[in-house]
Amino acid sequence: MATIYEVSALAGVSLSSVSRVLNDHEHVSKKTKEKVVAAMNKLNYRPNTIARSLASNRSNSVGVLVSELHGPFFGAMLSSIELELRNAGKHAVITAGHSDEQSEIDGLDFLIDRKCDALILLVDAISDDYLIKLSKSKTPFVILNRNISEISDHCFYLDNELGGYLAAKYLIKQGHKEIAYISGPLTKQDSTERLAGHKKALAEANIPFKENLVYEGNYLTKSGRDGINFLIKNKAKFTAVACSNDEMASGAMRGARDHKLLIPEQCSFIGFDNAFFTEYLYPQLTTINFPVNDMAKMSTQWILKNVYKQKELDITNMFIPKLIERQSVQQN
Repeated sequence: MATIYEVSALAGVSLSSVSRVLNDHEHVSKKTKEKVVAAMNKLNYRPNTIARSLASNRSNSVGVLVSELHGPFFGAMLSSIELELRNAGKHAVITAGHSDEQSEIDGLDFLIDRKCDALILLVDAISDDYLIKLSKSKTPFVILNRNISEISDHCFYLDNELGGYLAAKYLIKQGHKEIAYISGPLTKQDSTERLAGHKKALAEANIPFKENLVYEGNYLTKSGRDGINFLIKNKAKFTAVACSNDEMASGAMRGARDHKLLIPEQCSFIGFDNAFFTEYLYPQLTTINFPVNDMAKMSTQWILKNVYKQKELDITNMFIPKLIERQSVQQN
C-alpha cells in the first residue's frame, strides 16, 4: 500500500504540501494540487481518514438535525445538503427531532458527541435562548427556516410573511373574498408568519379576517383533508382555500372532492412550497415557491467557508418567495 511519503516523492513536493491538499487547505496552488492528485492516482493512494481526522482535529462530518426525515420538503433539503457536502469531501450525519423539545436536544447532543465539525439545524421546539447560548459553544452551526435576530448571521430563512401575503393577494386579485386558511402548527415561526402575511393582504383589501375560516393543521396531508371537513361541517362559506404548505393543499383538494366540490369552479386552492408533486395534481396546484434547495446549499456553503475555510463565497441569508401560477384558482 502506497504511503504519503511516496506521494510526496513522486509529486516532487513536500509532505506538508501533500497534507494541505488532502485537507482541502485554501492556500494550495492549482499546479501543486494537480501534481499531488496525479501522484495519488498513479500510486492508487487512499488517505487514512482516521489519521487525517486526528491530524487536522476534524471529523470531516457535519451533523444535520431536522424535524422529520419524510416528505418532499425535507427530502429536497437533505439531498441538497448531502450533495454539497459530498462534493466538498465531507459527510452528513443526519438525525430527526420530530418537533419535540427534548428530542431536539437529544439530537443535538448526539451530533456533538459524534464530534461533528459543524451543525445544520432545522428545529422548531428548542427556544431562541437555547440556540443563542449554543452559539457561544465551540461547535459552529447554522439554522434553517428560522430567524433569530441575535444570531441572524447563523440563520437562513424565507420571508414567510411575504409568501403568505402573495398567496392571499393573488386570490383576492382573482375576485375571491371568502378565503379559508389551513395553517401549519401555530407554535412554529414559519406558520405564524405565513398567517400574518395572509391577514395583511386581507386588511389591505378591506376584507375582514374571520376566525371561523381558519383551521390549524400540522403540515401533513391528512390535516388538509381534516381542515376541509372541519370547515364544511361548521357551514363556513368560502370560495378559496389558502394552505400553509403543499402537502396540506393536496389533502384539502382530496377533501373537497369527497364533498363533490369542483376544483377550481366551486373551490379554489393555493399551496406553499412548490413541492415537486404539485405539477402532477389535478388541476395543477398554484403555489408559492420556497427555494429550499438554494437555502440548503447556501447554509452548507456557509459551513464550508467558515469552518473548513474552503472557499470565499457570497452568502445570502434571506430568501424571497415567488408565486407559481397554475390551474387551481378560479377567476370570479
